[in-house]
Amino acid sequence: MEFENVNWIAVGAGTVVAFLFGWLVYSPLLFARPWAQGSGVELNKDSKPPMGAMLLQIIGLFFLATVIGITATFDALVAAILAILAAAALTISNGAFCKKSNAALAIDAGYIVGAGVLMILVQALL
Repeated sequence: MEFENVNWIAVGAGTVVAFLFGWLVYSPLLFARPWAQGSGVELNKDSKPPMGAMLLQIIGLFFLATVIGITATFDALVAAILAILAAAALTISNGAFCKKSNAALAIDAGYIVGAGVLMILVQALL
């Protein structure tokens, strides 16, 4: 079965690292303002992230980290890269339907690719 040799510690760590990477990417330190403007989101001092969206983000990251973990057990790096690129392309497609700016699309796709790369690195290290 695919899950027998999965390194669940690396899956969990990859999920957490990717989530924290998202906090950085979408923070005022990096791309909060251009992403919000390009996504039609208003940011103010009292803005709080929607908890439902945050929960779904964690679930999605866990699923991607699990796919990366499974591909690691089969030495299938190309499959992991394709899964990451598929997630990024679907994110861009969805954002384009919502008429996000090119900057917001690039930030969203860059986050997915960066999160995937971090997950691969965590698998390699742990």
